[in-house]
Amino acid sequence: MRATTRTRFTEEARRAQIVAAAIETIAELGYANASFAQIARRAGLSSTGLISYHFDGKGDLMTQVAQEVFGSIARHMTERMAGVTSAAQALETYVRGNVQFIAEHRSQMKAVLEIFMNGGVPYEPGTELVVLSPVEEILRGGQEAGQFRDFDPQVLAAIIQRSIDGLPFMLETRPDLDLDAYAEELATTFALATRRQAAE
Repeated sequence: MRATTRTRFTEEARRAQIVAAAIETIAELGYANASFAQIARRAGLSSTGLISYHFDGKGDLMTQVAQEVFGSIARHMTERMAGVTSAAQALETYVRGNVQFIAEHRSQMKAVLEIFMNGGVPYEPGTELVVLSPVEEILRGGQEAGQFRDFDPQVLAAIIQRSIDGLPFMLETRPDLDLDAYAEELATTFALATRRQAAE
């Protein structure tokens, strides 16, 4: 392995280590208390200078944390959406897959929640539409295929996405919430909300 390749691999591994430590620190202590000193301690680093070497301030690190979590969600959902054969199946898979990710990655979701609630990463104009686009695409596709009833797909996409995005908030007050039952309720609710009646 060439020295430059080895160095790049080492730096990428160090960045990943710092991001992982930041996630756990924010989830445990909250955004306000997640100082570089706390993150360095959790990451087993000798000084905060190693964080500053890899990240241009706390804002840059928080952006990387958010990107890491959203990237994990995207990979998780891509795997689960592969092979779906109908809009109804795609919608159910989308709902159940997102709830499953939240259930299995509570620290990551709590960290992202803390970051956005405290302005650690700005919510840029247009982000809302980007967030809604996957489920809106499912809804529009279902309508075009004659599988879903007539409705405003952007409005229903917003309702569906809010029911998913609100789950981490609910877990803050109800950590023992039955997430299988939550996913089942959402899947049933939105199946009924989109179902095309026989007379249509």
